[in-house]
Amino acid sequence: MEDIIGIIIAPIILFMIFVAPIWLILHYRSKKQISQGLSEDEYGNLQELANRADKMADRIHTLESILDAEAPQWRNKV
Repeated sequence: MEDIIGIIIAPIILFMIFVAPIWLILHYRSKKQISQGLSEDEYGNLQELANRADKMADRIHTLESILDAEAPQWRNKV
């Protein structure tokens, strides 16, 4: 009976000494990073993507205007 308890207690003690502290540190570090929001690099990338999306929307609008002028029925073909 004492051998079984020793077999169960030893991994629990090792887990509490080595794994649990590292796990807690990494967990709360990731929570802190999430709560801080975007980094400057991520914010810059987001701004660049937003600018590209705006340019693409302008191009699409221009292309639709050209198609409306040259082929008014193009929307009905799709």
